[in-house]
Amino acid sequence: MVIVLSGFNGLQTLVEGMYSSFDPDLKVRIKKGKTFSEDSISWEEIQNIEGVAGLSKSLEETALLRYKEKQSFAVIKGVDQSFGSLSGVDTSIYEGSYALNYQGKDFTVMGYGVANKLQVYTRNIYDPVVVFAANRKAKISANPSTAFRTEAINVSGIFSINADVDFQYILVPLDFSRKLFDYEGQLTSIEVHLTEEGNSEAVKLALASILGPDFEIKSRYEQNELLYKTNRTEKWITFLILSFILVIASFNLIASLTILILEKKEDIAILRAMGADKALISKIFLREGLYISLFGGGIGLSLGLLLSLGQKYIGFIRLGADSIVEYYPMQVNVLDFSAVLATVLVLGFLAAWLPVRFVLRKTLV
Repeated sequence: MVIVLSGFNGLQTLVEGMYSSFDPDLKVRIKKGKTFSEDSISWEEIQNIEGVAGLSKSLEETALLRYKEKQSFAVIKGVDQSFGSLSGVDTSIYEGSYALNYQGKDFTVMGYGVANKLQVYTRNIYDPVVVFAANRKAKISANPSTAFRTEAINVSGIFSINADVDFQYILVPLDFSRKLFDYEGQLTSIEVHLTEEGNSEAVKLALASILGPDFEIKSRYEQNELLYKTNRTEKWITFLILSFILVIASFNLIASLTILILEKKEDIAILRAMGADKALISKIFLREGLYISLFGGGIGLSLGLLLSLGQKYIGFIRLGADSIVEYYPMQVNVLDFSAVLATVLVLGFLAAWLPVRFVLRKTLV
């Protein structure tokens, strides 16, 4: 149980770390509508909130991409210069480099999945990606080209974070996305990044008081609520299944104590003749059952802890060559260890008490 739960913890930590490279600690959006004016935000006041490490501005919209003969839809995420370092995307580059602007020229950094669908490679520096966006101000016309705004942009790098992001997003400079979608001075979200000591809930309350009721603020958990809930549900369902297996295994102890009580009838009679009462004899067998449970549980927990820590720090089981990490991730959680220990103690006590309660009482009559 310790090994399985530690494995779930390791996978959960790995997944959360992957999403933290793209999703901010807190994300601010307008409740009604899609965009809001950049000038309507008190940037300095937000930056001065205790626990805030930095802010990044974002403008997201879906568009059609074309590269040579290939086409694909993607979410164009316009970001400012601080986004790369604050989010950690600049450390997740699979090919090329993280550069949204170089020598006054705009570039895009694409998700691996989008780049793969378009068959884009960073070495093809002379072939730009053409972006088609709906023209919001276009009027009905016989010429379909007026319904779209187009911009060409070269690819500087390809990032790889997780499948949800890689197959959906490309990053472009904020001014490029504003020009493309005709959202001058507008944003779709503010991404708030916290310091290591920053308290998410405290910062969230402070943001709400500054921004007012027109904005919604979501933590990283709330942005990916289904993912986090699914991981935790799977973990505890597995814990219940393993606990049920442990319940079945405890019948071995019940059977062993039952046989022991039946075999020791003569010894029990001698103890009764020497003056031992029913309570004392019950305690003897109950303690023996508890010692067996504690000894077996202690060995199992110790082995599970050692193997989990060994996998974490040394690595016994390797993953495939194309995996994100070299070794299967493990993370020992004190609460999980305590839950397993409590389960072993409770089941061990019940397995020792039942034979004493029902078999020994009949023997002592």
